[in-house]
Amino acid sequence: MPATTVRTAHKSRHAWLPALAAAVLAAAATAAPAQVSLTTVVELAQKNSVTVRLAQADVQRATAQLAQTRDAFIPSLAFGSGLPAFPEVGFTGSLPTIWDSSVQSLVFSMPQIQYIHAARAGVQAAQFGLQDAREQAALDASTAYIELDTVNRELEAARQQEQDAARLVVIEQQRAEAGVDPLSTLLQAQLTAAQLKLGRLHLETRAATLAEQLATLTALPVGSITPDHTSIPEIPAITGDRKPALTPGVESAQQLALSRQRQTQGDKEHLWLLPEIGFGLLYNRNTTLLNKVSTYFAGTLPANNFSTGFSIKVPIFDPGLHAKLRESNAEALRARVEAEQAQQQNDVEIAQLSASLRELDTQAEIASLKQQIAGEQLKSVEAQLELGNGAGSGPGATPQLSPTAEQQARIDERQKYQDALDAGLDLGKARLNLLRALGHMQDWLDELHSRP
Repeated sequence: MPATTVRTAHKSRHAWLPALAAAVLAAAATAAPAQVSLTTVVELAQKNSVTVRLAQADVQRATAQLAQTRDAFIPSLAFGSGLPAFPEVGFTGSLPTIWDSSVQSLVFSMPQIQYIHAARAGVQAAQFGLQDAREQAALDASTAYIELDTVNRELEAARQQEQDAARLVVIEQQRAEAGVDPLSTLLQAQLTAAQLKLGRLHLETRAATLAEQLATLTALPVGSITPDHTSIPEIPAITGDRKPALTPGVESAQQLALSRQRQTQGDKEHLWLLPEIGFGLLYNRNTTLLNKVSTYFAGTLPANNFSTGFSIKVPIFDPGLHAKLRESNAEALRARVEAEQAQQQNDVEIAQLSASLRELDTQAEIASLKQQIAGEQLKSVEAQLELGNGAGSGPGATPQLSPTAEQQARIDERQKYQDALDAGLDLGKARLNLLRALGHMQDWLDELHSRP
């Protein structure tokens, strides 16, 4: 992606974010938790992220450094004054001035041109770093939001399970009192109810943690965000076979390595005996106030003095330049190795995510099939209880279903539903991480921002 695109992306969209954040904060302070879309959460997270703000500061600093290197060729203007404070005695060698002005600029310098190229690559590195930080903030907000939405749906199923377990305990208590079932069956039903309660408490703790995480990411009050399931786009079924693109993080490292290389080239050109040419202009308005400087010269000194000229500097021998070149070479080498390391780590992450994605995809399929089977079994139990299963009393006849069978089937169906949600969540998170590792995270963000 071009650097200019990285710098200007989403600028118009972010213009209204402060007003939106203020409106959401005001609503959260006076009303119950309301549904907030995933798009809003992602944009608020990107705006509030400390990493993003640090990356923005890096862009500003790199831009200022680029301007500083280019400004060496732009004339600088300075004004001053040398008015005496007390009467002078004797000849001081300097001319007292009412005011003076000077103009200086660099005219020609091959090393300075390399420094400009280095600063420009530094700006691009900072811009890619900003994009990388924005993508990471979007990924963190998206996964937390999707997980909270999933956990909320699991909580609904867990509460239904508890209701079914409570009815199961009542049924078993009545059957135990009537001598139909042993006491162990009642104890097993009570154990099931306790385990389901523990599962529900675990989900509530998980939901509270995610709410806290979203509040930290978006700077909204804790508990003010209720996920809107319809605002979540379908996560693309991406695989590791898709052609990878350079991630912003890798591109940032590569541009930084290029910047260090240009810096080294500039330091090296200082040793090529190439001249540096500068231009200067000087004007002095002299004064004889509190001094008798004119008596030391054969003629009267003019009040107005003006001079211009070019300065030519050719480095012959400077040990400091050699030492600086060695330092620049070391920094360039380090930046190049870090860029290679970033690419290698990204390649390893792609391989690991691709391998785990195949397993998660199969696990999600198995969990979905188990849920469907449990649903069909529940329908079969309900039908048999409603219409009768034709059980007889003869040898080999199918035993009549008890009322506990329905509650157990309901509990099992809700459990398989939760397992399917968890498997789908793990699969979705892995796909999002692989999408980012392949350098296509912006595709997800474009899809997200295109939703109403």
